[in-house]
Amino acid sequence: MAAQEFADAETETMSMREAIRTGLREELLADDSVFIMGQDEEDGGSFEVTAGLHDEFGDNRVRNTPISEAAQVGSGVGAAATGLRPVVNLSFSDFIGVCFDQIMNQAGKTRYMFGGASDVPLTLRAIEGAGVNAAAQHSGTVHTLVAHLPGIKAVAPGTPAAAKGLMKSAIRADDPVMFFENKTIYDRRGPVPTDEEFAVPLGEASVEQEGADVTVVATQRLLGESLRAARDLDDVSVEVIDPRSLYPLDTDTLADSIRKTGRLVVADESPMSYGLHAEIVTRVVENAFWSIDAPVQRVGVPDTPIPFTPSLEDEVIPDAEDVRRAIERTI
Repeated sequence: MAAQEFADAETETMSMREAIRTGLREELLADDSVFIMGQDEEDGGSFEVTAGLHDEFGDNRVRNTPISEAAQVGSGVGAAATGLRPVVNLSFSDFIGVCFDQIMNQAGKTRYMFGGASDVPLTLRAIEGAGVNAAAQHSGTVHTLVAHLPGIKAVAPGTPAAAKGLMKSAIRADDPVMFFENKTIYDRRGPVPTDEEFAVPLGEASVEQEGADVTVVATQRLLGESLRAARDLDDVSVEVIDPRSLYPLDTDTLADSIRKTGRLVVADESPMSYGLHAEIVTRVVENAFWSIDAPVQRVGVPDTPIPFTPSLEDEVIPDAEDVRRAIERTI
């Protein structure tokens, strides 16, 4: 949701971290079935996102777990199936590999296999992204893996307003939702509606900046990098869209933008092959093919694990300059 969409609402400037925490707190207050669990949650969890919530809500609502992602997700699925609304923090998204069976075969398939008789209102938080020299097993961007799985919704906010609004919608959803957080933008600040009923619907993109010459669809950290690249191009009018939800994906907003601009750049910090870039391009081709005036461009990570060495990490991580060059190629 771009700032102009809630221009008349009362807002407060928050960081991404504060916005996620606020969304969690409001849902804990509103619904006794909501609870949080994960490693070190009593002390604020990963990157102090849940700081203070244990002091306010106590052991029953904010719970520490053993260092076992399989146990965390498995118990989360069980709790959700009994009518609770757990929020499980997996810490780094790379750890999805440890509990992939619980995510793919249990959380994602329970409703289908029981003929709709069982909901799984489970929210899974996963922290991803490179740029802090945390090496290959703590720096991946793996949201495409989950967005591919039937039965699971996946979101990846790029602004504080989207972070708060999507967290609330994820917790309220009756299906499992994977909530991906980019660790390098926790301090990104922006206006957030203070209304406790404010929520961002799953599957609704946001036009963060309107333009006429080229559309840039950008996620998480690369949303900010794309807006910066757009400011540096005085002679090109760039429309920047944050998809916010990876699945369901707001195809209509993407196609409408391409019908206006005729050009597309997709910027996502995941490996280039077989991922979100390709899905967005395919949706646009299927729905707005005759409006495309130039080859589509992709900005992402080469098909390699993230290096530990800072100089090599900097080499593979895309930034505003990569987005700018992609825009110029389409023009």
